Amino acid sequence: MEKPHIAVVPSAGFTHLVPILEFSKRLLHLHPEFHITCFIPSVGSTPPSSKAYLQSLPPTITSIFLPPITLDHLPDTTTLALQIESSVDLSLPHIRHELKSLCSRAKVVALVVDVFANGALEIGRELNLFSYMYLPQSAMLLSLYFYSSKLDEILFSESRDPQEPIKIPGCVPIPSRDLPIPFQHLSSIGYKGFLERAKRFDVADGIFMNTFLELESEAIRTLQEEDKGKPKVYPVGPIIQMGSIGHEDGVACLTWLDKQEPKSVLYVSFGSGGTLSQDQVNELAFGLEMSGQKFLWVMRAPSSVASSAYLGAEANDPLNFLPHGFLERTKKQGLVVPNWAPQIEVLGHGSTGGFVSHCGWNSVLESVVKGVPVIAWPLFAEQSLNAVMLTDDVKVALRPKVNESGLVEREEIARVVRGLMEDNEGMEIRKRMEQLKIAASNAIKEDGSSTKTLLEWPRV
Repeated sequence: MEKPHIAVVPSAGFTHLVPILEFSKRLLHLHPEFHITCFIPSVGSTPPSSKAYLQSLPPTITSIFLPPITLDHLPDTTTLALQIESSVDLSLPHIRHELKSLCSRAKVVALVVDVFANGALEIGRELNLFSYMYLPQSAMLLSLYFYSSKLDEILFSESRDPQEPIKIPGCVPIPSRDLPIPFQHLSSIGYKGFLERAKRFDVADGIFMNTFLELESEAIRTLQEEDKGKPKVYPVGPIIQMGSIGHEDGVACLTWLDKQEPKSVLYVSFGSGGTLSQDQVNELAFGLEMSGQKFLWVMRAPSSVASSAYLGAEANDPLNFLPHGFLERTKKQGLVVPNWAPQIEVLGHGSTGGFVSHCGWNSVLESVVKGVPVIAWPLFAEQSLNAVMLTDDVKVALRPKVNESGLVEREEIARVVRGLMEDNEGMEIRKRMEQLKIAASNAIKEDGSSTKTLLEWPRV
């Protein structure tokens, strides 16, 4: 208790716990004079993945588990962001109690909360703590949050041309269809929740962002020049989890990659929550086959299976949903693995030359850190926003076109795959991504832009 403490509040779930604690590790590396205490909310029992991760943390990070929230206390909504936010809001009395207790026995100098744990910022204010938000996403998304009230007026304006791209200060123009999902349904509870969340940002004394100046220079500079009413922003990335292999499938993937030519393999993965329809799985399979390129595909059961109570034996093996004969025909061309692969190791492997990605922000940063160019295939959340940034701003990605029914057809898939892996356009993209890889590495060096930002963070 001798060291000054920073209190950290993630939001519920493994995918929200890891980013803020990876940031916490980075913070302690640069400010070893601090100790971090993490108050962990959960819905139901804490998953084994979270417990295993917490046990791997350094002793200067202490975890306090809050009483779990039960599912029947959460709002009946399909909007995941609101469910996550509500689970933290229901935990606020416990957070207040634990934070007061910590303040009574240690010098607590700051509170840092996840973007979906923003309700805890008011507790920091009550206790006269400097309070910060950690946004494990892009400066472009933060720009949208800051601009959302003005954009709300624009979107409801009768004179607005719906085909006109959205112009957010500091960002490339964004087609309306590429705004995050809540903006596609302006009367939805998800859209109202986005606007409410944006208002809570103003409570923070500052916002840490997992991005870096060289990746989003214009957006970051614009945010830093914002009017005095907005909190100070701190670009501190790229912060990624350097995972280790604890999986036989991971070894198999890397052994297969060892046998391939340098930069010859296209890695295909849609993240831990990304699924495709059966029709899209078929088109992707045929498109990869038609491309003639080597591929490593992390395959999940189609969305119709994943979202149903379907308990058939074949549902346990996603490979059963591939087109008949596909695995036999492509056995010398590619490898399909079910459900999981060690992504960091795959992206860092010398044989990997491209990445078909859903453009979740963690995957975006991992591809940048490892220097792997992207085929941008967003599925949900703010992934379309990230895809626009990669393709139109930093120009390190190609994006396939969808047909009128929202399907990416096999010919289009084969075209963009060959374009990235073989054509001159792909070579230019690869060069730009290599430069970005160097910039990402430099940003977190001793004299790098993100390191300086975090070192200059006020020692309150």
